[in-house]
Amino acid sequence: MVQGNGRQVASKWLKTKALLGDRRIARHIPHTAPFSARRLREMTSRYGMVVLKPVRGGGGNGLIRITKAGRGYRLDYRVRRSAYRSFAGMVRSVNRIRRRRPYLIQRGIRLAQVGGRPIDYRVKYVKQNGVWTFRALVGRVARKGLFVTNLCQGGWRLRAAEGLRRSLPPGRAAVKIREMRELTKRCTALLERRYPGIGALGYDYGIDGNGQIWILEVNTRPQ
Repeated sequence: MVQGNGRQVASKWLKTKALLGDRRIARHIPHTAPFSARRLREMTSRYGMVVLKPVRGGGGNGLIRITKAGRGYRLDYRVRRSAYRSFAGMVRSVNRIRRRRPYLIQRGIRLAQVGGRPIDYRVKYVKQNGVWTFRALVGRVARKGLFVTNLCQGGWRLRAAEGLRRSLPPGRAAVKIREMRELTKRCTALLERRYPGIGALGYDYGIDGNGQIWILEVNTRPQ
């Protein structure tokens, strides 16, 4: 379907699977899989932290973070934080939030921080007169107490270079901006081959404390 800024691909899972087809891109994608209780147990045990997200949707709506806490679990959803002694109890809460909607499980990334709050980056890439052009590259800092950085969830925006300077060791900003731009171009070429007609893409990148860039999500209707 083509409308507005071009073809829309709503499913996060379809876009993730497309990008996993390129080995150089795949190493930037956190382990992601369709939700099931079995996978949730496995991935939480393996990584210690995972993020659950609706297959369709945006704006940080519906995101859940699960963290292994000793023998139990911690669940973060919106402004609520809950603790569970059992896996079964935690899953019941997850399912109440999901309301049978299809979800993905993604390895949690411990993002670099600004003032103790996680920061990620939005790169907006738009096709104009047949040429792909960078329209924005900004950092987004989470509201105090939240793990989601979306502006509609109370996050605040700053220039990407400033965010990188404040969250990473000195001298890394220019390198990371260049890497995000090159990764955006490579991903876009792949997605455009798979889904002809797309005309606008919003890439959400996370950078961990070691400077590793992670592709958290790609939107075909970026705000």
